Amino acid sequence: MTAARTSSLTDRPQLGLRERKKIKTRMAIRSATYELIKDQGYDATTIEQIAERAEVSQSTVFRYFPTKEDIVLTDEYDAMMEEELRTRPADETWIDSVRYVLTKAIGAARAEEPEITRLRSRLMLQVPAVRSRMIESMSVTGRLLCRVIAERTGRDSTDLEVRVYAMSLIGGLAEVSIYWAENNYEDDLGELANRALNVLEHGLPGD
Repeated sequence: MTAARTSSLTDRPQLGLRERKKIKTRMAIRSATYELIKDQGYDATTIEQIAERAEVSQSTVFRYFPTKEDIVLTDEYDAMMEEELRTRPADETWIDSVRYVLTKAIGAARAEEPEITRLRSRLMLQVPAVRSRMIESMSVTGRLLCRVIAERTGRDSTDLEVRVYAMSLIGGLAEVSIYWAENNYEDDLGELANRALNVLEHGLPGD
């Protein structure tokens, strides 16, 4: 992967020029970070090196990503999932909507950046700072899901039940990535995510 790589996410016609430029800058920073990590490891990779590789200033890196861990954990798929969830049929069950959108997002990530998908999971497993920041950042995605769930169910996004359901989903998917890395990527990531959704839908097998 090179810093100049672009994604279909930047080519969506509804995005303005400024937003497309922002996405390309974020992607350039992320690509530079992963290239450096693959070459020299996570701890040896500095913000100064990332900025130089991405051909941006260090202040630009920090403007988009407050920490190095955020570069590893942040991608463009949360926004895509939010958008897709809002377009699902109103009579479709919530879990079926999530299953459809998650399958699509995983497929897009594997098609566009399969090596990065595996590397991110490995870093989440092996680097304590990344894993700690992952736990902190889960609340951001959780709030996103709370908004969508509230719209679909007519509940308030701050309801305890909505928040518990959203964070159960986010936490479950984080464990899917870690489990995948722990088992040397032998399982299909999409199938693991499907298994996690089955637990949310039906409870533990045998219950």
